Amino acid sequence: MEEKMKIGWIGLGNMARAMIGGILDKGIARPEDLYGSARTAETEERIRKEYGICVTGDNRVTAREAELLILAVKPQFFPEVIAQICGEELQEKTIVSIAPGKSLAWLSQQFGRSLSFVRAMPNTPALVGEGCTAVCFSAEVSQNRKDQVMTVMESFGKAYEVPERLMDVVPGISGSAPAWVFMMMEAMADGAVAEGMPRQQAYQFAAQAVLGSAKLMLETGKHPGELKDMVCSPAGTTIQAVRVLEEKNFRGAVMDAVIACIEKSRSL
Repeated sequence: MEEKMKIGWIGLGNMARAMIGGILDKGIARPEDLYGSARTAETEERIRKEYGICVTGDNRVTAREAELLILAVKPQFFPEVIAQICGEELQEKTIVSIAPGKSLAWLSQQFGRSLSFVRAMPNTPALVGEGCTAVCFSAEVSQNRKDQVMTVMESFGKAYEVPERLMDVVPGISGSAPAWVFMMMEAMADGAVAEGMPRQQAYQFAAQAVLGSAKLMLETGKHPGELKDMVCSPAGTTIQAVRVLEEKNFRGAVMDAVIACIEKSRSL
């Protein structure tokens, strides 16, 4: 990434905080090269104190200063924000949306012209540097700017370029998926608590089991079914748990949840 590239955020919520923290931790940019604005002065002041970035207090100023402009507001606020900034000189800038359901074509229509647009879909583990972000680009984005965008997205986890037709699939497998992973960990802990384990210890065991399992799959490259079979000893404890999960339609329920999430994303 070019050292003097200016990056700005409209919206300074959790995702913006994750990005800013990752960029600064990796030395991709300096605080004085980062700009931001939010709906409330309280949020802006908190981010200024936490990260030392340039808080503008005005979305138009943020758009004016940034070369890479990240729209990090909720989808329902996009029309309002775009109306505020679309009169600015944006032709040489790259505009990144992290909102689900807002296509590249929709962005072009809302801005009233073809610009360098990017769609990105990060997830909340970005807050601890373990995010997974899907990215797609409009035809106007240069290769150099693509590389810069991917560098930013990789500052807080993994980032993968995908075709836009798959962007609505991403919430089901990544963007929203931490919610049901947390539900599963909570349920695992509840089972252990029911059998006498202290709750905080149960949460630690459940979380480490999920973390270790994910790392084992990623680092070995083995199929998840093969790894499951490695744990299932004949007449052992694990296969009995697997039997109960199959009886309760565990895998079918997870698949249905993923598909429902994707269908909702497509309807936004």
